Amino acid sequence: MSQETVALAFSGGLDTTVSVPLLKEEYGYDEVIGVTVDVGQPQAEFDEATETAEAHDIEHYLVDATEEFADVCFDAVKANATYQGYPLGTALARPVIAQKILDVAIEHGASAVAHGATGKGNDQLRFEAVWRQSDLEVIAPIRELGLTREWEIEYANEKGLPVDAGNDGEWSIDSNLWSRSIEGGDLEDPAHVPTQDIYDWTDAPTGETATVEIAFAEGVPIGLDGEPMEPVELIETLNDLAGQYGVGRTDLMEDRMLGLKVRENYEHPAATTLLAAHEALEGLVLTKDERQFKTQIDQQWAEKAYEGLLSVPFVSALEGFIAETQTAVTGTVTVKFEGGQARPVARESEHSVYSESAASFDTEGVLGDITQSDATGVAKYHGFQGRLANTSGETGTDTHELTADGGNDEE
Repeated sequence: MSQETVALAFSGGLDTTVSVPLLKEEYGYDEVIGVTVDVGQPQAEFDEATETAEAHDIEHYLVDATEEFADVCFDAVKANATYQGYPLGTALARPVIAQKILDVAIEHGASAVAHGATGKGNDQLRFEAVWRQSDLEVIAPIRELGLTREWEIEYANEKGLPVDAGNDGEWSIDSNLWSRSIEGGDLEDPAHVPTQDIYDWTDAPTGETATVEIAFAEGVPIGLDGEPMEPVELIETLNDLAGQYGVGRTDLMEDRMLGLKVRENYEHPAATTLLAAHEALEGLVLTKDERQFKTQIDQQWAEKAYEGLLSVPFVSALEGFIAETQTAVTGTVTVKFEGGQARPVARESEHSVYSESAASFDTEGVLGDITQSDATGVAKYHGFQGRLANTSGETGTDTHELTADGGNDEE
């Protein structure tokens, strides 16, 4: 039975390459249109998608969402968003991509949308969280047909389809403005030591060093070394600069939403640098209570971002608190690249809650009429209840006679 038109999330990679004939042969769709969304991938990936679409003889649409995605990345900076120790990247991009594909599908009268994600990963959930808000049918050929990567490569070869997707299909590579992920093949073995050729954005760390000054306005990066920059340019510049010093490599065991534990490799030079700088500036301008509570807020934001659910009401509530704290996060941070690390080494802001004269060991007083001797009373009370608890029940000890400074009265 004919099913008319389906819009396919189309990267030109192996999964989407084989999905085109499968949607026609197994699902009965007359027409497949491919939709590629630009969120900062290398030009080679667009060329690959175009060539693959031509090989399939399907309509292909390229949608630019780079600036929109960069804004989401900077939202992640304000929320110090990491998941299990690495900066979120793919997770941030998927909802942006999914929405653009849905827009194209509706515009061209498609009755369904499809993706090439497997039934083992996170992307299926992130795409479908967006798509299932519409009345279009959702199709996932790789998941629904239970296909393996080996089967896909053989199928593509039989059909004469290109399979150039990271080491001839051995690795699954996903790139965007914010991060590059590499998985599959030998990398699935946690005991396998990756070779240098899996990396593209980062050089092996050397003894060389460099510094960069990053300017922020209300939590948003706005310039480098005194030069104002728009988000996309700033991220691209930092990816290149920090990547030269080996900054932004992550190799970890990641817990996916479905409960599977997987080995992942990532590159994210700009993200690593900006997150480190932003957190350093918050340390200068936020109070202790704000920083402690924001850690909880940031973790919740990152969890929802990982799940592809930044559009839910809960996140709006979280972002209300984040936005309030960011009003003070304006200033500059100097970051040093050294040994594969991006280390903040200086920070400055007119909203600083730090007083050099108050904290200095070279000044006698603190501030105003506060003197060092005023801390004596605080010191006596500090840990008082604990001292009572520690001496409670001791033979011959009356805890009520315990002195404030920790000693026992002797007569």
